[in-house]
Amino acid sequence: MAEQEFTLLEKWRGTAYSNQMTKQQSDMFWGNYFNIEKGIYQQILSTPDEVVTGTVKELAERFGTDLMIMVGFLDGINDSLTTPNPIEEMTEDTTVSLCYDKELLYKNMVEARAEWLYTLEEWNPLITEERRAELYKEQKRAHTVVKGEKIGRNDPCPCGSGKKYKKCCGR
Repeated sequence: MAEQEFTLLEKWRGTAYSNQMTKQQSDMFWGNYFNIEKGIYQQILSTPDEVVTGTVKELAERFGTDLMIMVGFLDGINDSLTTPNPIEEMTEDTTVSLCYDKELLYKNMVEARAEWLYTLEEWNPLITEERRAELYKEQKRAHTVVKGEKIGRNDPCPCGSGKKYKKCCGR
């Protein structure tokens, strides 16, 4: 029987989210990953006008990291790109682009609670401090549930029938 081939993304996720790791191993793995991720973001944010492109393997070499770490990075940044990469089926020879939307990337970092990324000083020349504060609030508000005013049983029915709510839609 043929052995199942896994895509790079499946291999990355299988490793990164493995339940075979102890808590200590997981903490070490993610601590290392976040440190490398921070370094890559510092590089790409410091040259915002340069659109970084290349094969997955070339980008791993360019940023001095392991192929699987680069796959994880591409998985993380994909939702912030102007044109998402084909991460589901990419190979090490797939050409990818890191052309990102600055504000969307910032908001996604806030969404991920990645304070070590959205507080990087490389953001300073890209987005004003005031705008970053607005984006932060927008992102946090996006998940705040606001309940509408409750209809009392003796209030007029909101459907417009003229009946009391309890005699109409409130049954």
